[in-house]
Amino acid sequence: MPRLIVLYNTPEDVDAFEAHYRDVHTPIVSRYPKLRDTRLSKLVGVGGRESSYHLMAEMIFDSAADLDEALASEAGAASAKDLRNFAGAGVSMFIAPDEADA
Repeated sequence: MPRLIVLYNTPEDVDAFEAHYRDVHTPIVSRYPKLRDTRLSKLVGVGGRESSYHLMAEMIFDSAADLDEALASEAGAASAKDLRNFAGAGVSMFIAPDEADA
């Protein structure tokens, strides 16, 4: 199953970031068509080191076509636009293709 992986850099104000992510961004993402599952992970560094990333979000789809449809949807556009409202520390996005395609 292909995944959209989003890594959020550690924000200056973690509480404000998390409140916006929970209360505004998550409801937008939940409107993605054909979204199978979402997984969130707070990240820590290896060996006691700090991580430059605060949060990893994985959106899981049944097919690459479903993922493309979600990104092209109204919710996809709204979620991209919303990034500027809370992800000022930086964000990186990746697509992990289906394991069968890798």
